[in-house]
Amino acid sequence: MTLIKSAKSYLVAMAQRAATLGGYHDHEGNAGDDASGMQHEHEASTEPVVREWSVGYPTVTAIDEQSGLLTTSTSGAGKIPDDMTVYDLYASRAREMPDEDMYHFQRNGKWISRTAAETLEDIRSTAKGLLHAGLNKGDAVAFMCHTSYEWNIVDAAVLAVGGIIATVYDTDSAEQIRYIVNNSDASLLIVETRDMREKADGAIDECESLKRIACLENGALEELQAYGTTVSDEELDKRIASIKADDLCSVVYTSGSTAAPKGVEMTHSHYCTLAHNLCAYIPDLLGDKDGSVLLFLPQAHSFARAINYACAYSSIQIYIAQGIKTLISDLQVARPTVMIGVPRVFEKVYNAASQKAGHGAKGMTFAAAVVAAQDYMSQVSSQGKANRRTTLRRALFDPIVYSSLRQALGGRAKWIVSGGAPLDPALLSFFRGADVPVYEGYGLTETTAPCAFSPLGSPFHDGSVGIAFPGFAIRVAADGEIQVSGTSVFNRYHKNDEATASSFTKDGWYATGDLGRLDHDGFLYITGRKKDLIITAGGKNVSPGPIEEMIQRSSIVSRAVVLGDKRPFISALVTLDEETLRPWLASKGLDKNMSIADAANNAAVRAEVQQFVDEANDGVSRAESVRKFIILPEDFSQENGLLTASMKVIRPKVISSNAELLNTKMYTPRK
Repeated sequence: MTLIKSAKSYLVAMAQRAATLGGYHDHEGNAGDDASGMQHEHEASTEPVVREWSVGYPTVTAIDEQSGLLTTSTSGAGKIPDDMTVYDLYASRAREMPDEDMYHFQRNGKWISRTAAETLEDIRSTAKGLLHAGLNKGDAVAFMCHTSYEWNIVDAAVLAVGGIIATVYDTDSAEQIRYIVNNSDASLLIVETRDMREKADGAIDECESLKRIACLENGALEELQAYGTTVSDEELDKRIASIKADDLCSVVYTSGSTAAPKGVEMTHSHYCTLAHNLCAYIPDLLGDKDGSVLLFLPQAHSFARAINYACAYSSIQIYIAQGIKTLISDLQVARPTVMIGVPRVFEKVYNAASQKAGHGAKGMTFAAAVVAAQDYMSQVSSQGKANRRTTLRRALFDPIVYSSLRQALGGRAKWIVSGGAPLDPALLSFFRGADVPVYEGYGLTETTAPCAFSPLGSPFHDGSVGIAFPGFAIRVAADGEIQVSGTSVFNRYHKNDEATASSFTKDGWYATGDLGRLDHDGFLYITGRKKDLIITAGGKNVSPGPIEEMIQRSSIVSRAVVLGDKRPFISALVTLDEETLRPWLASKGLDKNMSIADAANNAAVRAEVQQFVDEANDGVSRAESVRKFIILPEDFSQENGLLTASMKVIRPKVISSNAELLNTKMYTPRK
C-alpha cells in the first residue's frame, strides 16, 4: 500500500506541474548552471561562429563590421535562372517523374490521384482557356477559394500566362473582396462556391477594373478548359516563354491585425528561389518519392502557398485535406512525413489527448508523461543531452502515451513545422520530448513565409524559432527589432509607397516590426512585437505576448489579450474555448450545458483562469503583472471582426469594441 500511495502522490504532483504546461522543470545534476553559463560565454565572444546543419550550406553568425550588429546568415543554393517561373516548378516535376502520383484529394467523398503529367496538363488546358478569355500579361485575377486541387490549377495557370493572382481568403467578407479587387485592379474575380458568388454580387458595378466574376461551382474551370482546346500549344508556349523570374506574379494581402491589409508584391523569383533553396537544403525529406505532405492551411496565406510550391518542385506526394474538421481522418490516409501547421492546431491536438486521458489514473499518467517529456527536452536544451534517469523516465511513457500521439498524426512524421504565430515553448517541448517531431519556424508575408526555421539535425534550443532559412540573413537592431535581408524578401507594397519606404532601413534591410534576440550560434528567439508593446501610465514597457501565452495554457482559455497602454496597471481580456470548456465543466461536476455567458461569470471557471494568470504573474515584475482580468461571453472570431483570416487577434478592434467595458469595469474612474 505504501508503494501505491507513493506512486499516486508522484502522479498527482506531475499532474499539477503539467497543468501549467511547462511552468516548472526538474533539472538534475548541473543542467541549470550549464544553460546560463554557456550562453553568456558565447555572447561575450566576437569570433564568427560557423555551423553546418546541411552539408554545403553553412550558417555563419558574427558581428557585422558595417552595422555593428550581430548578424546570422545561411547559404542558399545559388541564383535561379532569369527565366524560371512558378510554371517551371510543375513542369520540372512532370519532366522528371511524369507517371508518379503528385496530388491526392477528395472528390465526392472518394480519394483520387493526379500524376505530375496529368497535373501539368490540367494547368496547361486552364492556361489556354485564360488566353482565349483575353487575359494579358500583367492582368490581375482576384481568387477566392479554399485549399484544394482546383486552387493549385487556377493559380498555376494564371501565373503561367503572366497574370497576377490577388489572394482572397475563402472566409473574407464582401467588403474585403471589394477592397482586394479594387486595390489589385483585378479584371477577373474567380470564386469557388455559390455562397462566395453571392458575397461578390454587385462588385462589377462597385469595382471599376472588374469585368467578370466566374464561379468554379458553376463550372467555370471546365468552361475555361473547354475553350482552351481552341488555343494551340505553340501559342501557349510562346506566352510562357515571355514570362521572367522578376515579373510580378502575385499580390498577397497581409492579415491586417494592426492596420488595414497591405498588398505585398511577389515575383516568380521569390517563390522559385524559396522552393529551390528548401529542396536543396533538405534533400532527404523532399527527395523521397515515398514521402508525403498533408496541406490544410489556406493557400491565400503565404506559408501554405510557398510550401505547396516547394513540394511541387520536390519528389514527395501532396495530399490535400478537406479542412480542419477532417484533419484526423485525413492524416490516417496521407500518413505524412512532412506537415505544416499553425499553433492552434497543435494546441487542439494536445487538448484532445489530455481530454481523452481524462482526470482519473489515465489523466494523471498523461500529466506525468507531459512533464517527463518536458524535463527531457529541458536537459537536452541546456546541456546537450538528458541524464540517464530522465531518459529512462521518458522511455517508460513512450508505449503508453507518446506512441499513440505519433499514430494519430499518421505514424510516419519526420518533420512537422509550426508557423504563422508563436508556438508555446512548453507545448513544443512536450511534443519534441514525446518524439513527435514538431519544429518551429518564423516568417512573414513579406519574406515569402519562412525566413527562419529549425531543420532536422539542428539542436533543440528552448524557445528558439531556429536559424536563418537558406538564402536569408537576419540581424537584431539596437532596439531589439528583427531585420531581414535575402532574395525572397519582397520589394514593395502594392500602391503604397509610404508603407514601403517605412519598412526598410537605410541600408536596405526589411524591418519586420517583431522583437527578438540572436544567440551566437545563430538561433533566433522572438520576444514580442513593437506595435503591441504596452507603455503603462507609470512608464513601464510591457511585452504582452509572453503573458498572453502563459494564460492561454489553460485548456479552457481560447484567447487572452493583455492591455494597459497609458493605463495605471496591466489587465487582460480572456475568452473561453467552448470545445474544451464543456468536458472540463462536466469533469468538475458542473453543468456542461451552461451558456458561455454564464460560464464567464462562474466562480469555478474564474478560479481556473486565475491559476494561469498567477503563473504568468510569477514570471514578471509587479508592474508587469496582470492585476485584473475579465472573461468575455463571446470568443473572438472572423464573424465578429476580431480575428483575421489567418487567426490573428485584431488588437485595436478588441480594444475599441470593449471600450465601455474597459472604461467602466476594468479601469474604474476615480471618484
